[in-house]
Amino acid sequence: MRYLLDTHIFLWFINGDNKLSENLIETIENENNIVFVSFASLWEIIIKSNLGKLKIDLSIEELYKLFYKLNIKLLVPNQFDLEILQNLENLHKDPFDRMIIAQSIANELIIITEDSIFKKYQINML
Repeated sequence: MRYLLDTHIFLWFINGDNKLSENLIETIENENNIVFVSFASLWEIIIKSNLGKLKIDLSIEELYKLFYKLNIKLLVPNQFDLEILQNLENLHKDPFDRMIIAQSIANELIIITEDSIFKKYQINML
């Protein structure tokens, strides 16, 4: 299966947060699954860290190394993702989440999230 982690799920996963169920951890760690994190998530992490709304002790270089170590792929937006985003119904006001939703649609990915607003969209979620 192919999954896209919402920003908070990615952060919970790398921090070993107990908010993640064992089932979700197994899904993310399963070598048969392809797991992505959106470039929008990195952008969100940097912005929130710079504003003091998020504490993260990893540099961008360390995050990229972590992606490699955990076999997580970085999903960079492309033209098709942006076309989906442009036409996406405005049900979620967070621009980072809107990009994640658009990328999940464009790339046929299952989003792993705890954000209940995602349910308003016709998307695959776990």
